Amino acid sequence: MTLHQMDPAALFKLSYGMVILTAKDGDKDNGCIINTAIQITAVPVRLAMAVNKANLTNEMIRKTGEFNLSVLTEHAPFGVFEHFGFRSGKDVDKFAECSDGARSANGIRYVPTHTSGMISGKVTATHDYGTHTLFIADVTEAFPLSDAPAMTYQYYFDRVKPMPQKPQAQGRKGYACAVCGYVYEGDSLPADFECPLCLHGAADFQPL
Repeated sequence: MTLHQMDPAALFKLSYGMVILTAKDGDKDNGCIINTAIQITAVPVRLAMAVNKANLTNEMIRKTGEFNLSVLTEHAPFGVFEHFGFRSGKDVDKFAECSDGARSANGIRYVPTHTSGMISGKVTATHDYGTHTLFIADVTEAFPLSDAPAMTYQYYFDRVKPMPQKPQAQGRKGYACAVCGYVYEGDSLPADFECPLCLHGAADFQPL
C-alpha cells in the first residue's frame, strides 16, 4: 500500500460522525451522507463503515474497492444535506454542478466546501449485514481541510435539520423521520415502515 499525505488530525475529525461518502466507477462519481464511519486501528490505520445497499455508492465501492470521506463541519447548511442526501441514486449526478474538481490521490472526488477533513480508503474486507454492507478499509490518505468543529449527528438534529411542519388540519396525525424530516401521515406507523427518502426504519420516526 502506498501512503500519500497522512495527518492524524483528519482522522480525529472522523470520530465525530457525519461525512460525505464518495466513490467513482469509470467516469461517474457519486456520493451520499453517512454517519457510520469510524477508525478502528492505528497500525495499520484502518476504518470501518456501514453503507446501505440501496445506495449506488455502495455498489461502486463493492466494485472498485476505493472511496473518500469528507468530514462535514458545524457550518454545513441544510442545503448540503438536501443535495447529497442519505441516499445516492443511479439517475442523479451529485457532481454535475461542481466546478472545483477536487480529487484525492486515488482520483475520486471529495468535497472541500463545508468540510474539515478528507480521508481516502482502500477496502480490505467486505461483510454482508442485511440491509447494509460493512466495509473494512486501510486509510491511504488523510488531511485536514479546516479547523471548524466537525458535525455531530446530534448537532445536525438539534440545529441544522428543519423541524417538520405539523399537520394543519385538527386531529390529523403523523410521524416524522428524525434523520431527513420525511412525514408519514396516519394514526399509527407500521413497525416495518422504512423511510422512502433515507431508508431509515420506524425506530427513527417521532410522533408529530
